[in-house]
Amino acid sequence: MINRATLSQPSQVQEALRANGLGKTPVILSPEQPCPALANIGALPLVSPAFVARLDLSSSANQRKAALHQKWRNRLTRAQSYDLRVSRQNMPLEARHWLFLADQAQQRQRGYRSWPIDLTLAYGRENKGKAKLFQAFSGSETVAAILILRHGLGATYHIAHATQTGKSLSAHNLLMWEAMTWLASKGCQQLDLGLINTEEAPGLARFKLGTGARLSQLGGTWALWMPLGRLFSPLSRCDRKLMSARAF
Repeated sequence: MINRATLSQPSQVQEALRANGLGKTPVILSPEQPCPALANIGALPLVSPAFVARLDLSSSANQRKAALHQKWRNRLTRAQSYDLRVSRQNMPLEARHWLFLADQAQQRQRGYRSWPIDLTLAYGRENKGKAKLFQAFSGSETVAAILILRHGLGATYHIAHATQTGKSLSAHNLLMWEAMTWLASKGCQQLDLGLINTEEAPGLARFKLGTGARLSQLGGTWALWMPLGRLFSPLSRCDRKLMSARAF
């Protein structure tokens, strides 16, 4: 699988696969941006492009705060007026950590699947200091947490959960703002807030876009098996429009 790669010239994919001894291996491609020209090399479209929210962290703190949507900013101000304590630490490498358990329960309740816990733990082990856990406390009670994964000059908003108390205190907004501020101070340029799904998770979509993040279209998912590329080319071109860039 080649995931979130920038594919400026699809023909380079063929050259790279051959150079690495993968010329006869079926490959799944998920480009960082729409790349309908993959149809020209016989790649078959599997899933149409989705949208993600990307937050620019290269601006000043005042500019980032001004970019917040009004309701989001109001919730942040309210959260800052409460006696909430925020902590930051490396993610404990414990499968039974409360955030993992809460996230699993939420996945079962809402009927979706995310990364397996073991994969998140493996990321933390192999990238020491790059999995950062932010938690909010009301007194001695943990009311919210978010897990951020850092990589290069970017970072990804990975897991988050807030209790009913945390929601009432807008703790999630406070944690996100603290994470944004800390990442920017460390030279992080961009925070990927993940997929935007306005139909199944409108509240989460509003929260992500309320940070001032912008929508960015990914390139969808393609299957490429070079030995059959010429055979699949006509079929691939039929669905080319579905894999092109489009307005949200």
